Amino acid sequence: MRTQDFTKTRKLTFSALIAASYFAVMFATQGFAFGPYQIRLATAIYAMAYPFPFLVLPLALANSFSNMLGGFGMLDIVGGLGVGIVTAGLVALVKWCKLPMFLVILPIIFGPGLIVPLWLSPLTGLPYWALVVNICIGQTIPAILGYILIRALAIRKVADQ
Repeated sequence: MRTQDFTKTRKLTFSALIAASYFAVMFATQGFAFGPYQIRLATAIYAMAYPFPFLVLPLALANSFSNMLGGFGMLDIVGGLGVGIVTAGLVALVKWCKLPMFLVILPIIFGPGLIVPLWLSPLTGLPYWALVVNICIGQTIPAILGYILIRALAIRKVADQ
C-alpha cells in the first residue's frame, strides 16, 4: 500500500505502533543503549521515515520518551526530541531528494553522533570529539540494520505488485 493511501486514522495507528516498537526495543536493550558505546538498536527504526515520512515526529517523540530510561533527565529527554526530529527528518529528506536508499545510513550515524555529545560532553566531562567517535561507532550497527529493514520493505512492496 502506498503512503498516499493511508487515511489519517491509519497514519495515526501506524505511527503509534512504530513509536511503541521503538520504545519497546529501547526498553529491551537499555543495558547497552546508554553505555559508553551507545548501541541503540532502536535507532534503526529511524529508517522507517524513508518510506513513511509522516513518522518523523512520532519517531522523535519515541526517542524522547525512551530517554527517560537513561540517567540524564530532562536535558536528555528534550535533546532526544531534537535529535529525533533532525535524524528522522534527514532520513525522510533522502527520499524526498530522490537520493539512493543506502544514504539513510548517514543521518542515522551522524545525527545522534554529532548532536548528542553537545550535552553529554558538559554533563560527563568527556571531550566532545571522543563522544562523537564513540556514539558514531555505536550507531553504525543500527544504521545498517535500518537500511536492511527498509530495503526488505522495498523488496516486499515490489513482490506484492
